[in-house]
Amino acid sequence: MLKRLFDVAFSAVGLLILWPVLAAVALWIKVDSRGPVFYRGVRVGRFGRPFRIFKFRTMVADAEARGGTSTASDDPRLTRCGEVLRRYKLDELPQLVNVLLGHMSVVGPRPQVQWAVDLYDEEERHLLDVRPGITDEASLRFRDEGELLKGHEDSDRAYMELIAPVKVRLGLAYVRSHSFLGDVRIILRTLAALVGFKEGPSGR
Repeated sequence: MLKRLFDVAFSAVGLLILWPVLAAVALWIKVDSRGPVFYRGVRVGRFGRPFRIFKFRTMVADAEARGGTSTASDDPRLTRCGEVLRRYKLDELPQLVNVLLGHMSVVGPRPQVQWAVDLYDEEERHLLDVRPGITDEASLRFRDEGELLKGHEDSDRAYMELIAPVKVRLGLAYVRSHSFLGDVRIILRTLAALVGFKEGPSGR
């Protein structure tokens, strides 16, 4: 209950404070390329329920028909403004709406597409016991995920081999031992990362 109350308060205040930034980004997207402002892809939420995620569109309008779901930093489908939005994680800000609606939490394992969830074994399906989040330990660890996928011909395969196993391990650790104070620490670390603070190898 405390986590949900915090999520509602955080997302409501965040949207109220950030609305000029959100409006400016939306205008930039419309000027930069044809297509909608938001990307509304389907993700799998708590207890396996699908929902449509809010993200600023960072790729060409027909991106899903032209490639996989994982995105390298050199993906030709990225728009000019999309490259900047992804670099500074601004494309994730609209997910505050998903948090307000109860689809997501501020902190939790990142939501996955259905085909990735279908590959979960019995233990990994415990990732669905909590609401997916905007940020978590894995998001901090793989902040430069696009760079890790750069140069791979099949970005989805590279993601599953290089990144997914660690993300799953960190996500399960969160499910087993998350706490309110732990969430606050992750939020503070995320904000620090957004302004350019680099953590040491130990995560501090």
